[in-house]
Amino acid sequence: MSLIRRADVFDPFSLDLWDPFNGFPFSSGSGSIFPRTSSDTAAFASARIDWKETPEAHVFKADVPGLKKEEVKVEVDDGNVLQISGERNKEQEEKSETWHRVERSSGKFLRRFRLPDNAKTEQIKASMENGVLTITVPKEEAKKPDAKPVQITG
Repeated sequence: MSLIRRADVFDPFSLDLWDPFNGFPFSSGSGSIFPRTSSDTAAFASARIDWKETPEAHVFKADVPGLKKEEVKVEVDDGNVLQISGERNKEQEEKSETWHRVERSSGKFLRRFRLPDNAKTEQIKASMENGVLTITVPKEEAKKPDAKPVQITG
């Protein structure tokens, strides 16, 4: 058995934009034609989401620690595109405080997934518990072909 890192797997249903320059050390100065986001924003901008399919539904789980349900938006665009977005604001600095380390990420995130044809988009349910957003998209039952009697000749 081999281990496959998720970041290297092509997902035909994901509508995330591919950045061909990701990882290159372009400067973010005024002379750069490739503006880069700050590392804090970039870390949160790519919110990690799992998508599994069960016999009854498509289930999405997103890690959004520290966010309230009011700060996360779940929408369906164009009839079958699931869009998950939100924002974590940076903590305000007080003049009397001295920051020694800032590691928690902040910024906006947006993820889009094209749902399969069997998704019942009008029955989507979302819940949040312990920093995990769970979105359940019920599936239509697979239609079984009608059995037609075959006439035996001969």
